[in-house]
Amino acid sequence: MATLGFVFILAACILSAPQTRARNDAPCQRSKWNNGYNTFVRRHIRAGLPASLDLNEWRSYIKNNGGCDRPTQSFLHPKDLDRVRAVCTSSGGKTFKDNLCISREPFSFVTVRSEHGTCGIKNIVEESKHLILACEVLENQCVPVHFEGNPTSAKPSNNARGCQDPEIRGHAPVLKTTWLCLLSAVFVLFA
Repeated sequence: MATLGFVFILAACILSAPQTRARNDAPCQRSKWNNGYNTFVRRHIRAGLPASLDLNEWRSYIKNNGGCDRPTQSFLHPKDLDRVRAVCTSSGGKTFKDNLCISREPFSFVTVRSEHGTCGIKNIVEESKHLILACEVLENQCVPVHFEGNPTSAKPSNNARGCQDPEIRGHAPVLKTTWLCLLSAVFVLFA
């Protein structure tokens, strides 16, 4: 009977544990979102960006190309696409946290803050910072799938591993089960 109780409690623990996460816990793992890279490029590396920081040009650009529903948007120049992709490699980026990599070198980009849903522009800023990107594997390549803000102007740590080091690539998500749950199962087994 104790064995049946053990199996029941262990099954309850496993089923109640967080088995899937919205994002990977390390860079360059298989992506759970097949269209992540294409969405990233469509949102952040667009052709025809305004050449100036003129408010009217940017309002028109965002209104005509989509994005009125996003209050903060950052745009990288299309000529930087290869450099941006390189952030998800050991030569171009270092691990930051979770599935995020930070660029070894700063990038120039434009950040536009708008009034949600109205296409009204609050401000436009040209920035030069290290990029923080979520990097995941799609079609056997580690590519950017998300642009993370860098409000503190973080820089890569000298001690951090390269973004696509083999030790990171092989890292698999771990099933997290609470100690209380396991202790309960052991108690039932030996009771």
